[in-house]
Amino acid sequence: MERLAINELVEWKNSDRRKPLVLEGARQVGKTWLVKEFARLHYNNIAYVNFEEMKILQNLFEQDFNVQRIVAAIGAATNVDCKQEDTLIFLDEIQAAPHGITSLKYFCENAPQYHVIAAGSLLGIELHRGESFPVGKVQFMYLYPMNFIEFTLAMGEKGLAKVLMDKNWDLLNMFAPKYMELLKYYYYVGGMPEAVLSFSKKRNWSEVRTIQKEILDSYQSDMSKHAPSEIVPRITDVWKSIPAQLSKENRKFIYGVVREGARAREYEVALEWLKDAGLIYKVYNVKAPKLPLIAYEDRAAFKIFCLDVGLLGAMTNLKPVTLVTGNEIFTEFKGALTEQYVMQQLVPKHELYYYSKANSSM
Repeated sequence: MERLAINELVEWKNSDRRKPLVLEGARQVGKTWLVKEFARLHYNNIAYVNFEEMKILQNLFEQDFNVQRIVAAIGAATNVDCKQEDTLIFLDEIQAAPHGITSLKYFCENAPQYHVIAAGSLLGIELHRGESFPVGKVQFMYLYPMNFIEFTLAMGEKGLAKVLMDKNWDLLNMFAPKYMELLKYYYYVGGMPEAVLSFSKKRNWSEVRTIQKEILDSYQSDMSKHAPSEIVPRITDVWKSIPAQLSKENRKFIYGVVREGARAREYEVALEWLKDAGLIYKVYNVKAPKLPLIAYEDRAAFKIFCLDVGLLGAMTNLKPVTLVTGNEIFTEFKGALTEQYVMQQLVPKHELYYYSKANSSM
């Protein structure tokens, strides 16, 4: 498969202002694969440490932040000679190593010659727990599920993907039926890499759905394992309410849909946990469609979306038969899948808002 985010990593590698990179993103969006593939293409070596698996290194940063000691320990544990510009040091699941995030400051200040990427599935949550964070000493990158262009590439349609990237409207219209077919597939499969890879090889709808259900189960497990026990039920309630929230006519988030009689103060922390974990996107309303949009933001009114259109379909048990019954999939439960799709394509590059009034919405 191809991930367009590799281009961002190449820019980071070649930048004169390069700092340690923190790669965020929900679990199973492909962070580990992306960095390893980047290293394979652009470095001679990779020193890969997964702190959840290599428990011997979990206390690596407890003693001090001497970069040479840290690099030597990583080299010994991975059997890699960490030669500065020739080697990518990849610190995966860094949240499992106390003070690991803090150590990035010292790579930046004392050893900027090393190329360091840190990643973790729940970094957003860890950063809000008060971990000392190296402000101004790191760069950030966020990885999302595969977008429609990446999905088209994975389906072996490089020519059609290029037309999309070039925004060649004449050719887009010419090949509209093919794009419509691929779009239907994308609505069902979504952009989670494991599901896309399986579908690209086998075209097996049942296997795709099994993979998506396993991913959803892993998210439920994360809620139980990593969230404060007192809010786990509320996190689960909000998460399970997403299909019902999006199937409403205006799709504005209503606490009463989560639980009858629920109030905002009971679920605000649960919403933030899901947002920090990368499992939902929160899109605020604007009172008027005028620039700058942030000046008209209404933080009391918002929508929440799932991180991936395929996972949303799995949450609603969308059947493959909808793919062959005309264009029904585009209007399933009041067009919620279509709004989810549009949000998913825009969110990596834009700050999103929505506007609605009595007889219209945008």
